[in-house]
Amino acid sequence: MPVDLNGYWKMISNDNFEEYLKALDVNVAIRKIATLLKPDKDISHDGDHVVIKTLSTFKNYNMDFHVGKEFEEDLSGVDDRKCMTTISWEGDNLVCVQKGEKEGRGWTHWVEGDELHLELRACGAVCKQVFKKT
Repeated sequence: MPVDLNGYWKMISNDNFEEYLKALDVNVAIRKIATLLKPDKDISHDGDHVVIKTLSTFKNYNMDFHVGKEFEEDLSGVDDRKCMTTISWEGDNLVCVQKGEKEGRGWTHWVEGDELHLELRACGAVCKQVFKKT
């Protein structure tokens, strides 16, 4: 059984986020706003059905998916692209692969104690975020 990601998580660190956004060609104004935010994560999962809500004062982003089933992801709230996304469990890690015009794009979520870790990847840029369960 995979790790339990259910819960409400508050961001405590966000390393190299601007470089990740640059790799996605996000414009400088949006990058400056985004790097000031400390979004929360509200995650619920029941079996293979997972909902991840990223919540901030600027913009919210919701992912609703079934693990192991490819779907078209609309990233208009992020970098105005669409990609084909597959998310799977690799041990206790929830791993996302996003196929589209940006090479090596995806992310990995895992839990250590009461912290949720998120590694965001695109075009060789890596951002590491940590959230604390509330």
